[in-house]
Amino acid sequence: METNDDSEVDRMIVERLSPLRADSDWHPDVQRGLALLRNRRATANGRKRGWAFVAAGLVVASVPIMAFPVTRAIAQRYVTACVQETAVVRQLLLGNTRTSAPSSTYVSPSNRKIAPDFTLANAAGQSVKLSESRGKVVLLNFWATWCCEREIPWFVEFQRANEGRGFTVLGVSMDQGGWASVKPYISRKGVNYPVMIGNEGVASLFGGLQRIPLTLVIDRYGRIAAIHAGLCRKDEYASDIEAALNEK
Repeated sequence: METNDDSEVDRMIVERLSPLRADSDWHPDVQRGLALLRNRRATANGRKRGWAFVAAGLVVASVPIMAFPVTRAIAQRYVTACVQETAVVRQLLLGNTRTSAPSSTYVSPSNRKIAPDFTLANAAGQSVKLSESRGKVVLLNFWATWCCEREIPWFVEFQRANEGRGFTVLGVSMDQGGWASVKPYISRKGVNYPVMIGNEGVASLFGGLQRIPLTLVIDRYGRIAAIHAGLCRKDEYASDIEAALNEK
């Protein structure tokens, strides 16, 4: 039988969720949510009751984020916070430059600078030199296994879709664990492009890499065409890649 506290939690959830009127593609299932919560409570009898109120509060607080257009738009703004971080990196790598279409991360051809060159070893021990990719559009991604779960599948898709158009992704892992951490990860994710292990020397060439991921789109002449610092949207990467591929 439910305690008074349990009943109070149920009442609070029903009161908060029932009035919601979300978009047509989403509707809160209050009864199913309550059933799941009761089941969790039943398996955690020995825990303090206060945790039930905490869990209920989290459920109520998180539902509107995905339910309504306004809050969904706010969430998107957080995802595109990369624009602010990008401005800092742009200043480090390019100095004072103006942005232009197709995105706020894009660099107009007249403002581009040659990307710093480097040579690193790939998983097979072979040397990979950035400048050897001249003639191709390169997506250069500085990443780590602990931070970039979301983007890696996108980059695998970009490589597969655009490889025949003179495009390649180059991944530079900044994991301190080296290949012991990176090899299992890229195998598990099905990474289909060259991956290298970075070092402090390479990091210093790109502003110190204080924050990762840092992803650059490099044009066919080896110049930085777009800068993405932090977590950006997939369509922002895709837009800049397409623009660079379409340049003459």
